[in-house]
Amino acid sequence: MKKKKGQIHIYTGDGKGKTTAALGLALRAIGAEKKVAIIQFMKKGNYSEHKAIKKYKLPILIESYGTGYYKILSDKKPKSAHQQTAQKALKRAEELIESNKHDLIILDEINVAIGFGLIDISEVIKMLNPKRYTLYATIVLTGRRAHPKLKKIAHLVTDMKKIKHPFDKGTKAQKGIEY
Repeated sequence: MKKKKGQIHIYTGDGKGKTTAALGLALRAIGAEKKVAIIQFMKKGNYSEHKAIKKYKLPILIESYGTGYYKILSDKKPKSAHQQTAQKALKRAEELIESNKHDLIILDEINVAIGFGLIDISEVIKMLNPKRYTLYATIVLTGRRAHPKLKKIAHLVTDMKKIKHPFDKGTKAQKGIEY
């Protein structure tokens, strides 16, 4: 039997739904008895998806790597602290990709981590290079402002475009909807 080749998918744009789409794909994959892993960049805490995975004993590996929300101009933590955590997430992602044990690996908010300079685009390109090893899993990269180099190597790119959002009128994030 021929080993399947993995693909690279990107969910980007300024609209809502990037992580939500990736989580929907994860649910579809486990329904098809696929093995799923999620690495969350720049996220700290116990989000609703963590609670659902635990509560319903879903066979999804989910790990978050973050030191709290990163604010470029007003963060109390040095950028280096955020960079170290993002590097740990990148190393873990590389381990999962190289292991060939998962069919779907979601790298949630990796595009934002690249955009903020927490990880270098060249490291991500190197990690995703199928010449290094057989890319078995489908890899999903989420987050705003996906780097053009990633878009170039991706098999699928979806740009979520915001038309309007309740945030525009000051509505706060809703538990179970935005987080």
